[in-house]
Amino acid sequence: MSKQDWRQSASGAVVPILIVALWQASAMLGWVNPQVLPSPLAVVHKWIEYLLPLTAYDPSAQSWLGWALSGELLGDTFSSMYRVIVGFAIGAGLALPLGLLMGSSQRMYAWFNPLMQVLRPIPPIAYIPLAILWFGLGNAPAVFLIALGAFFPVLVNTIAGVRQVDGIYIRAARNLGVSQRTMFVRVMLPAAVPYILSGVRIGIGTAFIVVIVSEMIAVNNGLGFRILEAREYFWSDKIIAGMISIGLLGLIIDVGMNKLNNHLLRWHRGLEN
Repeated sequence: MSKQDWRQSASGAVVPILIVALWQASAMLGWVNPQVLPSPLAVVHKWIEYLLPLTAYDPSAQSWLGWALSGELLGDTFSSMYRVIVGFAIGAGLALPLGLLMGSSQRMYAWFNPLMQVLRPIPPIAYIPLAILWFGLGNAPAVFLIALGAFFPVLVNTIAGVRQVDGIYIRAARNLGVSQRTMFVRVMLPAAVPYILSGVRIGIGTAFIVVIVSEMIAVNNGLGFRILEAREYFWSDKIIAGMISIGLLGLIIDVGMNKLNNHLLRWHRGLEN
């Protein structure tokens, strides 16, 4: 990590630190009801409880590692991430080939675009009653909703990437007499990669939003379910601890995707040796 990256990270931490300090000061001075908005220290304490195992370590029952990873937070995070990965893989796996076809073929675009434009504005949350009716409760409806949330960002960006390839590249390839298949594989697809990766990044973010909503309705574990459970018992500190966990997990995913995009697009920025 370079000095510039450290400076940027330090600059980005200033505002959150000020907000937390103001929040803690307000709680200590009694300006806010702790039942409504607990102090940051209370939230951290609850977050640690949420992270740690619920039972004492028993060597005869399980290994130390299994016990250390048995906390609610880790289990809920694993459940949420499993649904995100499976749902996103299905949604993006369907959107990518369809987007490539619609972007490269005017006939395919004319066939499918009206249907896509009708379905695209419908939020995945609106499908919740149908998802439960079709799939019941459990992972299946949650994965279905996540796939819907990831599908359209990847589809739209893939279509845009293929259709907005610079005409100079296409004319140059035609002058060289390349086949239609070579044109698509060697010219159009590489030029569309930045758009596709942007769609993937947006799709993962949307999938993560949808999984939280779906877990509040269709499943009995996960970060979204735990927040809803805490609301039922007025555990505001656990609600905020769950929200912070979601935010940190989303930040890690976005940073990882950004680094992956930068690595894969080095050629696009002229950084390859």
